[in-house]
Amino acid sequence: MIIERIVGNIAYADVDNRHVERVYLRSDDLVKRVQRVTTDYGNEIGIRLTERKNLTDGDILYLDDRNTIVVHVMADDLLVIRPVNMTQMGDIAHQLGNRHLPAQFEGDEMLVQYDYLVEELLKQLDIPYERTERKVKQAFRHIGHQHG
Repeated sequence: MIIERIVGNIAYADVDNRHVERVYLRSDDLVKRVQRVTTDYGNEIGIRLTERKNLTDGDILYLDDRNTIVVHVMADDLLVIRPVNMTQMGDIAHQLGNRHLPAQFEGDEMLVQYDYLVEELLKQLDIPYERTERKVKQAFRHIGHQHG
């Protein structure tokens, strides 16, 4: 089976009376438009998205009267950074920007994928943080940039 489009998202769809199979993906796989995956029931499927849209947790890849296949994003090893003031936020944002590290924001928290060097930096700058496993809503995207 080749999946070419996202049918919807399980958060907004009624799939109560259907058999649900899950495709477990790492967050960095969400940006891949072409990939081969296996469901939790051992069924192999190909994904070849025709739209330029990234996958997200809960996306429905297949839906019929009896079955559905849903994307399940696995938790990432993250540093959850909680600056207590604008100076700390500016310091860490500047440092992470210099390293071209992608970050995401949820409320007052900055999320970055775990890196021991970043953890050491946070300790040096005395910025509150926590290392945790957490699902992210979207893939961490590296932004291409060259210094001129």
